[in-house]
Amino acid sequence: MNQLLNKTKGYRYRILAMLFYATSVNYFDRSLIGVMAPTLEKVFHWTNEDYGFIMASFKLAYAIGMIGMGGIIDKLGTKLGYTISIGTWSFFGMLHAAIRPAFGFWGFVVARFGLGLGESGSFPSSIKAVAEWFPKKERALATGVFNAATSVGAISAPFIVGAIVSLDGRNWQIPFLITGGLSSLWVLIWWRVYKKPEDHPKVTKEELEYIHSDNEPESEEKLPWKSVLPKRQTWAFMVAKITDAVWWFYLFWGANFLAYAYGVNIKNIALPFFVLYILADSGSIFGGYLSGAFIKKGWTINKARKITLLICALIILPVSSVAFIHDKWLAIFLIGFAAAGHQAWSANIFTLVSDVFPKKATASVVGIGGMVGALAGIISDLALGSVLDKADNHGYFWAFLISGSLYLVILGIVHLLMPKMIPLDENLNPVATK
Repeated sequence: MNQLLNKTKGYRYRILAMLFYATSVNYFDRSLIGVMAPTLEKVFHWTNEDYGFIMASFKLAYAIGMIGMGGIIDKLGTKLGYTISIGTWSFFGMLHAAIRPAFGFWGFVVARFGLGLGESGSFPSSIKAVAEWFPKKERALATGVFNAATSVGAISAPFIVGAIVSLDGRNWQIPFLITGGLSSLWVLIWWRVYKKPEDHPKVTKEELEYIHSDNEPESEEKLPWKSVLPKRQTWAFMVAKITDAVWWFYLFWGANFLAYAYGVNIKNIALPFFVLYILADSGSIFGGYLSGAFIKKGWTINKARKITLLICALIILPVSSVAFIHDKWLAIFLIGFAAAGHQAWSANIFTLVSDVFPKKATASVVGIGGMVGALAGIISDLALGSVLDKADNHGYFWAFLISGSLYLVILGIVHLLMPKMIPLDENLNPVATK
């Protein structure tokens, strides 16, 4: 038994390490502007509304890209699709460094738009890779592990920015260039190591059997997003992804809020962000572990996932009061626990897709949901930027109130749309249950 266990815990974890690496680079690149926002606003003379519009341009491209990239990845496969994605975001990430104050606003709009197009392929690729390489009983944990890399990237950004960039904004370009080298190294390794498990020479027979132990065989025919869009299961995932707007809020407006409320600047933001995202990291892994543990106890997948989501929503609820908190560290810990709850939530809603849909449809469904999350983020960016300029930053009260209470409402809607989580076969018909 021990020998079999060792054989079945093999090459798929190398693939998971590559997903972790790519997601870390993704979020390091994505987080830079949020960390430097108070400084860049002074360098380029942006208002809150200007900054909100720049953030919205990223999310608009992300929404468009989620539809296109999901289909591309399902058609071209995980290996080539992810390579195209990371190559695109690396180019536009480095392009930020070429922007000069004379065309700073529109320069950042264009660069963020291109970055959003490239980064939209990250999660569809990763979810598809997990569906290809892991049995259903391990997917939530695997998703939680690579999803935890979002916090690794977000933690790295303030430390590197604080070490390189001065308070007056000098050297702000250098962090944007670092991602190019990290991404190039990833592409070289990824192109060498990635194949489907059934085609990979380093996957043992025992591991391959374990990977497919709870999967139904599928044909190679591709399913376009138009075929999955009418399904109630797709709509349940779309609704669940509205909560992405909350994560965007923490990521892109968190530094601005801490600067406004507690005087945190580019040189002392590293420790607050470290605490916040370490908590988020822990939540991502714990959320994936918890639903898996419930399944191993004999719970149905439906019960295990939804009870875990309910626990996440309750952990997040106290963040509603942050705007009233005068103690900086209490506020940071409340935001951190909410971020942990969100990451645990995120790991489980991503897993809902591979629980219900066949593998050949996962990237398309994740892409559609990601588009909805990005559109929700656009609305929140434009609204928050406008309110902050007009209400002298008191708009943060409404931002945190909505951020804390949204998850319970969304969970109720998801349950109404998908009460039993009945899996769909390769033709998107419900699988008969005993």
